[in-house]
Amino acid sequence: MSAYTVRVAVGPDDREACFAVRKAVFVAEQRVPEDIEYDAYDAEETDTVHVLAVRADGVPLGTGRLLHGAAAVHRTGGDLAIGSLGRLAVTKDARGLGVGVALVRAIEDAARERGLAAVDLHAQTHATGFYERLGYAAYGAEFLDAGIPHRSMRRALRP
Repeated sequence: MSAYTVRVAVGPDDREACFAVRKAVFVAEQRVPEDIEYDAYDAEETDTVHVLAVRADGVPLGTGRLLHGAAAVHRTGGDLAIGSLGRLAVTKDARGLGVGVALVRAIEDAARERGLAAVDLHAQTHATGFYERLGYAAYGAEFLDAGIPHRSMRRALRP
């Protein structure tokens, strides 16, 4: 596989690439209904940062997003100092190449740039080990989201 880069998604082409990865992973693979996969936080005018991993030839490999400010308060208990990492997805052919780690670190960098003290996420339970290796700690009870078991997790950020 070719080398890849991770960047903040800018413009409609990048956003469509992010949505295409999410559709392949969440809608096609995991059978999440498409009408709940996309939400108001996917609109350009929200407090949202989308990140995109692309191969050298431009093929999208993964995506994720950071909610911050008003967009994140419903997930962070009202704490404006905490961002919410979500919609992390890596295509089948790119798994195991470090793309997921690179996306998480890019989201954390975006959170630091916005002065956030921590990042929360809702991890599918099968992925909690992945996030634990990146410094996230689970809290609270397991819950269902789109019919899939999840756990809340948080990582404090250092400047």
